[in-house]
Amino acid sequence: MSRISLGFLLGITMMGAGCGYGSNNYMNGQGTPAITQLMPSSAPANSGAFVLTVNGSGFGTDSVVYWGTTARTTTYVSTSQVTANITDEDVVNPGTEQVYVHSGGANSNAMTFTIE
Repeated sequence: MSRISLGFLLGITMMGAGCGYGSNNYMNGQGTPAITQLMPSSAPANSGAFVLTVNGSGFGTDSVVYWGTTARTTTYVSTSQVTANITDEDVVNPGTEQVYVHSGGANSNAMTFTIE
């Protein structure tokens, strides 16, 4: 088989299979990630480091939780749950922080975490 024919055949095969990419999250087929709940959703100022549980949908094994604009060490639990290590420096001062998940090349909605 000539190189051109082989290349054409390979191209048709890859297009038909979609190469595994598309509008869905390629890591889990669940679509765009979405957050429905933060646990906890608040913490006292200067309360120390903790593990934040993020519940929602569309999370893949590539999920990364963002605390504001900073990525946090993230553990994939399931397509509906990930956890993130929040540092003591993250909760020093009272205020709010936006939390979102990046997964499958897309960002989820943001939810507000309150530091009291």
